[in-house]
Amino acid sequence: MIAFPNPEDMEGEEQPVRFVVDAEDAGARLDAYVASRMPAHVSRSRVKALIQDGHVTLNGKVSATPNQRLKSGDAIALAVPEPEDATPLPEAIPLDVLYEDADLIVVDKPAGMVVHPAPGNATGTLVNALLAHCGDSLAGIGGVRRPGIVHRLDKDTSGVMVAAKTERAHAGLAEQFADHGRTTPLERSYLALVWGTLPRRTGSVDAPLGRSPHDRLKRAVVSQRAPDARHAVTHYRVLRTFPDRNDGSPVIASLVECRLETGRTHQIRVHMAHIGHPLIGDRDYGAHFATKANVLPEDLREEIAAFARQALHAATLSFAHPASGETMRFEAPLPEDFSRLLHLFETSH
Repeated sequence: MIAFPNPEDMEGEEQPVRFVVDAEDAGARLDAYVASRMPAHVSRSRVKALIQDGHVTLNGKVSATPNQRLKSGDAIALAVPEPEDATPLPEAIPLDVLYEDADLIVVDKPAGMVVHPAPGNATGTLVNALLAHCGDSLAGIGGVRRPGIVHRLDKDTSGVMVAAKTERAHAGLAEQFADHGRTTPLERSYLALVWGTLPRRTGSVDAPLGRSPHDRLKRAVVSQRAPDARHAVTHYRVLRTFPDRNDGSPVIASLVECRLETGRTHQIRVHMAHIGHPLIGDRDYGAHFATKANVLPEDLREEIAAFARQALHAATLSFAHPASGETMRFEAPLPEDFSRLLHLFETSH
């Protein structure tokens, strides 16, 4: 017999609900089977969305396919996340504003700031700061939960971002980001400090991304046939190697410029790890490289240990102004922690 949580608790802390498929239910669709066993207030469409968002595992692996057919003995676990606050509140958080007009605002987002409220990060986000800075004009632009947001950076990625202040600007910017610069001036470049030396000074990583089968919060390179596979292409150019000498010294790290042809979650981080050069400080996708720091000078080794994020910075952003059509380009300088780490790589021997 299955023990359900109380309906009042279903949207609280993630408490997995578990099922084992009986012989009589073999052949049923995953979404239909789960929905039929949920309390009345949890609809089939809600179950389908939870599956697509990676909140359901089948035999211990994330399943993002609602129409997957079940077999007798299949073990299913469903974790219902906390709901997002439908109405983020303004918070007087300082912003580093690079540009602002009546239609949009461009900011230099610091590392450690989440872009929009989500479970576990209901306050202190860029959206909360923008609502306070822009006032009532921003509320609801492009949606209640993520007003003004047309693209994102990971919490621990620093750099330049643009947000819309009008519906017209939101539509125009969103269209450019969806186009990925194919027919518009949109261009994004990132600076990444990665382990080792890449096989070529310039190159591209063309590998589809999907949800990791081992951790639903992470992404991974997947087969093109995977149900959640998304086309993903990253172009890179090596700017510096460390040590930067011609005496045969092995290259410890490289400063790489990455340009996105697509914009998938964690794209640069996963692609760089996929080719064997994860970002320094990336504890999600490069933890197995942490021991490389053991051979470095003590000051550099200590700096890497204290560097509590991936070494990734959104350095430039170009786009067509959604009202005037003018091409605009913005740069965000390297933050202090990234600059200090880079300096130590440059000066350590």
